[in-house]
Amino acid sequence: MSQTEQPLIAHLVELRTRLLHALGAILLVFVCLVYFSNDIYKFVSAPLISQLPAGTSMIATDVATPFLTPIKLTIVVAFFIAIPYLLYQAWAFIAPGLYKHERRLIMPLVCSSALLFYAGMAFAYYVVFPLVFGFFTSTAPVGVTIATDIANYLDFVLTLFFAFGVAFEIPVATILLCWTGVTTPDSLKAKRPYVVVTVFVIGMLLTPPDVFSQTLLAIPMWMLFEVGVFFARFYTRKEPLAEEESEEG
Repeated sequence: MSQTEQPLIAHLVELRTRLLHALGAILLVFVCLVYFSNDIYKFVSAPLISQLPAGTSMIATDVATPFLTPIKLTIVVAFFIAIPYLLYQAWAFIAPGLYKHERRLIMPLVCSSALLFYAGMAFAYYVVFPLVFGFFTSTAPVGVTIATDIANYLDFVLTLFFAFGVAFEIPVATILLCWTGVTTPDSLKAKRPYVVVTVFVIGMLLTPPDVFSQTLLAIPMWMLFEVGVFFARFYTRKEPLAEEESEEG
């Protein structure tokens, strides 16, 4: 076996180990939460339940839906809770290939990525959901009874959770783009009109087909872009130190 093949196999083994640890963490969290699956679904469905007219409720149109839907939600929640550990595993995999000053930059970004993702989900749950569901239920035609299927509701809210979680990563993505030299803060400022159009297009693609939720996603994305541009000025690309280059040699 050649010397070039040995490092490749070692990296593959390391990658497999990190992936197994990540899957194990998700499974462990799921096992701890599965008993509370119905309570978790009750919490997630509360924004819609509170907006339903008196005497109405959510429904299940399939025989297995009342069992499978809370389980599906619990799996997703287990993944969300395990995100910090998953990011740590990704960090531990790439850290040996980074210089010291790069590790000092990446670790705060890893931590902020998890916090921003959770912030996006919290924004969706506490701000967007009440507004969206209040709007939808108030515009139902006369004679139409609102009875949302629990599986369809879960798909809807998971889409919004993921969309807002990813959208709140914009400051981290902006900083990384500037730090790697792909672009500069001044260049991004010059492209601000195009960015505004882009965030509304992304909002249209990531959210359900209604202008209300699209706008509620696009405006925070624009604001987060401005935050990322501001902080990107403090992260400039640095050349490796001489002693770090010699260590790699």
